[in-house]
Amino acid sequence: MRRCRSIWRCLLGSATIAIDHIGSTAVPGLIAKPIIDIDVTLCRPEAIAAGGAALVADGFMSRGNRYDDGVWAFAKQGSPGQRVYLCPPHNDTHRRRLIFRDQLRQSRETVDAYAALKRSLAATFAFDGDGYTAAKTQFIEQVVECAGRS
Repeated sequence: MRRCRSIWRCLLGSATIAIDHIGSTAVPGLIAKPIIDIDVTLCRPEAIAAGGAALVADGFMSRGNRYDDGVWAFAKQGSPGQRVYLCPPHNDTHRRRLIFRDQLRQSRETVDAYAALKRSLAATFAFDGDGYTAAKTQFIEQVVECAGRS
């Protein structure tokens, strides 16, 4: 992961405040597609346009602000594939992703339950990535809410 961090900082420049490995590949022992998900927090929302242009110039495809949350998604094919999400500072989506990742890292029981859900949904939504992602939302929300209560 260290090598990637310096690449992101080189590519996105001094506007970068934080680089966080998120998603299933960030959780040891969790089944995952061969796609690395990275949240990059930038110092101000206005830096997202320049960061996005740098990612596109590096071969990423813009996937837009998919959830109207200020987070802009970019994807790059390869082995592994890469998804980079440019986040404004203090973004709730980013905060919740970190909470979910950290809860999975701390609980084998939660990892096992999430893995079972992912297997089931992969069969149901084999050719519908957006449906697959949406169907995981309730589980993710429950884990994040539980973490907030403890």
